[in-house]
Amino acid sequence: MARAQARPNTGRVPQRRPDRAPKTFAERDPCTYHLVHVSRNRKTGPIPVTTTSANSCPPSCGFKGNGCYAESGPLAIHWRQVSDGRRGYAFDELLQEISTLRRHALWRHNQAGDLTPEAPGVIDARQLTRLAMANRGRRGFTYTHYPPTPANQAAILNANRLGFTVNLSAETLVQADAYADLGIAPVVVVLPQGLAKPTQTPAGRQVIVCPASTGNSDCLNCGICQQRDRASIVGFPAHGSGAGRVQAVFLGKSSR
Repeated sequence: MARAQARPNTGRVPQRRPDRAPKTFAERDPCTYHLVHVSRNRKTGPIPVTTTSANSCPPSCGFKGNGCYAESGPLAIHWRQVSDGRRGYAFDELLQEISTLRRHALWRHNQAGDLTPEAPGVIDARQLTRLAMANRGRRGFTYTHYPPTPANQAAILNANRLGFTVNLSAETLVQADAYADLGIAPVVVVLPQGLAKPTQTPAGRQVIVCPASTGNSDCLNCGICQQRDRASIVGFPAHGSGAGRVQAVFLGKSSR
């Protein structure tokens, strides 16, 4: 039997395959997501509600570690489990869950957490667009504390145009006016504890107090935060064990 001849040595050095480029923040997507189809939250009522891990929150949020209502009480226990990865799933699974919601269903994204980031302080526009597309035919809404930089503004405006309502969350009435002037999204604002009557911004815009905050309704029977073209700003009186710190942020920034 003939012996196989050895391959001649050409003197060429085998080229190393280039290393794959490091994954971007978005490709890693460090966030975890969870959806409950029927919320037991008294303020939302029995609607679908999601939670996103705490690493989705922008560093600039004035309430982060400083009175955020989701950092205490029963919601905090659930949020920690989602943030630790003990509960929830990846973004693609979240989109699948949303796409199975009934047509015209009202649902709230992020009872805790914020939009998916591409980098700290930067909204992942692609992921937000995918979320808005999964929402098609449904009435999803959320709030964001991400700063309205030009890139974030474009992402938020696009989501609202696609039918997914993203509210800009302001920390003072002056900031609420500035956000409303952008014309890209409806606006909500934190208010001092116990405020139950409508008020106005310095520019004269009407601020109505969230009916769920006063116990007069819930999200299911109100739905105003889902209305993208509303003229009024929705106000949320500081609440929870950190209400005093939230109010301090409101009063401190308002006096500047």
